Amino acid sequence: MAQFMCLIYQAEEAWAAGGPDVDAARAGYWAFNEAQGGVIAAGEGLEPTSTATSLRRDGGGHVIVTDGPFVEAKEIIGGFMIVAAESYDRAVEVVSECPGVMMPGSSVEIREIAGP
Repeated sequence: MAQFMCLIYQAEEAWAAGGPDVDAARAGYWAFNEAQGGVIAAGEGLEPTSTATSLRRDGGGHVIVTDGPFVEAKEIIGGFMIVAAESYDRAVEVVSECPGVMMPGSSVEIREIAGP
């Protein structure tokens, strides 16, 4: 069985502002996970980008630690899921029901996890 990493992109401001769309999406994630009957192997939401730390190596081989995400973007990675499915098509079918696809300004990127 293949596994797929699903990165959930969202407009951070919309989630921070809250409201009925965000409340419905949060409730929808619980229902979505239960409805998939174990196809979702793992998944979590992430704290805001204001809590992020990025590490890079400079030309001299030293690690540089900076506050904030790796890049600034309008849509940020707000969470992830790992979907265990028999095929890419099945993973797309499952993820198409994800609240991250339904909420305006959000999207989900699906990538198969590389095997050994």
